[in-house]
Formats: sequence, C-alpha cells, structure tokens
Amino acid sequence: MKREEICGRIPHAGDMCLLEQVEQWDQDRLVCRAVSHRRPDNPLRHRGRLHAVAGVEYAGQAMALHGGLTDTSERREPRRGFLASVRELRLERERLDDLDADLRIVVRRLTAAADSSLYEFELSAGGETVLSGRAAVKLL
Repeated sequence: MKREEICGRIPHAGDMCLLEQVEQWDQDRLVCRAVSHRRPDNPLRHRGRLHAVAGVEYAGQAMALHGGLTDTSERREPRRGFLASVRELRLERERLDDLDADLRIVVRRLTAAADSSLYEFELSAGGETVLSGRAAVKLL
C-alpha cells in the first residue's frame, strides 16, 4: 500500500499524511515506512528542525491506519480518534530530520474495545531504535 491509498484511509490529509508505504499488516500489527521526516516542508518542523518527539505522530498515524484496516464495519470515512495518553516514551535521539535512512514504524495492538485501543510502538532508522512507547487511543 502506497502513500495515496494510506492518505485515503486515515483522517490526515495533504502534507500531514506522513506515512509512505505499508510493508505488512495483520490483525495485531502494522509495519510501515516514512520518508517525510527528511522533507524541509514537513509540517511538524519547528525552526527548521524535526524533534524526535514528533515520532509519536508518526506512530499515531500508523495506529489510525491499522485501526482502519482491521475495522470490519461498513464505515466509509476513516474513524477519528485521538491519543489519550502516551506512556513509557523512550527517545533515543533528539531529532528525526538528520536521519538519512527511512523511518520504519511498527505498531502492535495490545488491547481493543469499541471506543479505545492500546498500542505499543517503535520507530527505527537504519536498524537503530529512534523512539518507542505505548499509547492509548480514544475513538470517536
């Protein structure tokens, strides 16, 4: 699955759709790739830099995509939600914009209910972990 299809499946549009490609997914896990951290016009940049904490947004979009891919309802629009909490966040570096390698984003759903999900996530680049943590997602 490429960027255009991804952007149609999550509630993020235009430049805010940060994911590039889905490598694999199943009911519990999604693995995708991003290259937008290298773009000078990345909307999450501040003063020309992209702080590593922005990786939480990359993970959040991967969670939204996973939720959409595993949703068995007849919904036509992507389901909206928000990150209710982020726990055990580990930043292994300060910035994302200085990474030459693509970002690899892995999200794994730990629990799911009708109105919420709990995921663990990890972003890596060139085989090295950039950040990791857990996030609770509240669905609207």
